[in-house]
Amino acid sequence: MKESTSTNASGSIREEIVVVGMVGISGMEGLVDLACKLIPISFIQCKSFSLNQQTLIHSPILQFSNSYLGFKTSSPKDSGSRLQASSWILSILMMGVSSTSAITDLMETTPMESDPLVNIQFQPEYFDIPLDDIDMETEQPTKRRKKKSIVWEHFTIVNVSEEIRKACCKQCKHLLSYVNGPKVSGTSHLKRHVTRCLRNQNHDSLDTLTPKTPRIPKLDRPKRRYRTTTSTAFNPATCRQEMARMIILHDYPLEMVEHPGFMAFVHNLNPGFEIGNFGRIQGDCGATYLKEKERIWNLIEGMPGNISLTLDLWNSSHTTGYVFVTGQFIDSDWKMHRKLLNVVMEPYPDSDSAFSQAVSACLSDWNIQGKLFSITISQRVSDSGLDSLRNLLSEKNPNVLNGQLLLTDCLARSLTFIVQGAINAGQETVKKVRECVKYVKTSESLEEKFVALKQQLQVMSTKSLSLDDQTQWNSTYEMLVSASELKEVFSCLDTLEPDYNKIPTHEDWKVIDNLCTYLKLFYNTANLLTSSSIPTTNMFFHEAWKIQLELARASTSEDDVISNMTKPIQENFDKYWNNCCLVLAIAVVMDPRFKMKLVEFSFTKIYGEQAVSYVKTVDEGIHELFSKYSGLPLPLTLLNGDSGIGDSGVVKQEDGAGVGGLGNGVGLTDFDVFIMESTSQQAKSELDQYLEESLLPRIHEFDVMGWWKLNKSKYPTLSKMAHDILMIPVSSVGPESVFEKGAKEMDRYRCELSPEMVEALFCAKDWMRCEGVESMESNVKMEFPI
Repeated sequence: MKESTSTNASGSIREEIVVVGMVGISGMEGLVDLACKLIPISFIQCKSFSLNQQTLIHSPILQFSNSYLGFKTSSPKDSGSRLQASSWILSILMMGVSSTSAITDLMETTPMESDPLVNIQFQPEYFDIPLDDIDMETEQPTKRRKKKSIVWEHFTIVNVSEEIRKACCKQCKHLLSYVNGPKVSGTSHLKRHVTRCLRNQNHDSLDTLTPKTPRIPKLDRPKRRYRTTTSTAFNPATCRQEMARMIILHDYPLEMVEHPGFMAFVHNLNPGFEIGNFGRIQGDCGATYLKEKERIWNLIEGMPGNISLTLDLWNSSHTTGYVFVTGQFIDSDWKMHRKLLNVVMEPYPDSDSAFSQAVSACLSDWNIQGKLFSITISQRVSDSGLDSLRNLLSEKNPNVLNGQLLLTDCLARSLTFIVQGAINAGQETVKKVRECVKYVKTSESLEEKFVALKQQLQVMSTKSLSLDDQTQWNSTYEMLVSASELKEVFSCLDTLEPDYNKIPTHEDWKVIDNLCTYLKLFYNTANLLTSSSIPTTNMFFHEAWKIQLELARASTSEDDVISNMTKPIQENFDKYWNNCCLVLAIAVVMDPRFKMKLVEFSFTKIYGEQAVSYVKTVDEGIHELFSKYSGLPLPLTLLNGDSGIGDSGVVKQEDGAGVGGLGNGVGLTDFDVFIMESTSQQAKSELDQYLEESLLPRIHEFDVMGWWKLNKSKYPTLSKMAHDILMIPVSSVGPESVFEKGAKEMDRYRCELSPEMVEALFCAKDWMRCEGVESMESNVKMEFPI
């Protein structure tokens, strides 16, 4: 919008706009097109619009003949700055570039937002804008019109000189341009000033603008968009809860609340928050534990089946032990859960009763005495200790194979023990390979030469060298595999480093190749235990059978190197196979893809002619277990006790029973036995029917739990049995500890806490982490400054 100007204006207006700061402009064409639609100028020319040494626009509509609008920038990286600068240009254009005093007023009345990335200043410099080259309105009003804009209710006109008049704000007394010689600035900038001035003084804005002068949208600069969160009032109780959760989830010491650095940090965040002391944060952590325990209690209370426990013993520097009791169970939706239930401090961890006392404490604490199904332990236990656990298992749930579902060997610990023995047997050769890898990896220049030599020799391996962590046996296996695939490059290492004389020989590489072949079996099986989802028991029979079969073949190999290496491995794995074979076989029978057929096939491969007796043991075990779930047959003594027969053998008559009628039960005792036996046969036929049906196709991603959930109406009793069998844990350690060598050890700071607080910290962390809270990797043994 422009006021009338004189056509005889001569010379040029000598001003320049210099934009200093981190400013850039993007999408300029769209901005110009919009400006052209809004600006009532018939013809404006722009000779150059220079930003970052790039010509951003050349619009045939918007051009300034023989003029420059210069923008000097230092760094146009910030998109918000580019948007802000663009809005300034649009504001200037909408006011009319011929009115340079309006530009000055715009700078005075609409300062840029304070922003560390944007520092825009306008400094006087000279460039010419000849007014004759701009098509302007040439008519001057013959007489002064009455000021109709409501804006003049907030301004008075002040004569500065003969040709210059200013508009003075009645509120802040600020002078804004109005008339400068023949130039009239208009009222748009005055309206913007009034809006800001009134807002700052808590007055109403110009909501009373007349219909003839509608409110002008704020186009001087767009709003900067920031990511914002919902503002909430400060709640000290919530802060205390979140601090307790933080300490639990990330294994921070409770003493951190008394550390000066942490106290200063929290005080700077909010001086009004009282962080408290050790005693208070201990109480907050305990309250968090109790709250989470109530949720887990409701989950366990609603489980339809039984629960299996795993036992893992942690040592400590105080000679005490901590038994970690973990429960594994399936809920009513056939979803498997694994929860740490208790951490029981045992003053004498080597005693025969250490594990059984921990189990008894757990069963009592969670009120699950009659729901114990199986126990899996991680450490080797004495025979008397095993007898104590077996008796406890049989006592708490006598219907479950008389305590036979006791897995005395944790799969993860057994694999680690066997692999460590194999690596130790070839430790000299393994050490040579490790030194070679270290020699290459610790020199950047040598590693580059090694890669170049690999390409020159055209070795097709895609693996890269990596040093192993000797506390994690999987990293040692991966190091050996990658080095073995690059052995040809290692053999030529002396061409790069003539002084290096520790290169493995051909025989050494043969030992490494054989070792990797058999370690791969254990590596693949152990990886099943690291899955984010809890694996079902049926998955491990086939894996264990493959290991047993390959080791049996290797131990009888004619190659002395192979047989001598694998015989000790086979002897160690035989112990695990003999202890867990029955449980794993029963579990795979519950897989409708295999049933008894895989058991028969596998045992035949391993035992040959003796396989029949092993298959019979599994068949009898699963039928015995099914009969327990069926609840039949009932003991005859119980039947007689309920039949109404007295001690003298005379049949008792109930009141109202007629003589000779069926109601007195005369002659029907055998009929009751017949009913019980025939019902038992019908219940057993449910298992037989399942075994006789054809196998399902072997789909790799088969959901065995989902299949039983869908078929529970068809197999009501058998599905209950499958419900419990498939959730038997084969390992007592978590996924993060599958490859660890040696037993866990409690860190020093936790040993100084009370046993109840140790249990609260560990259990609450497990429960919160299982609910999807992202947790950092826990260091089992760490020292904290106290």
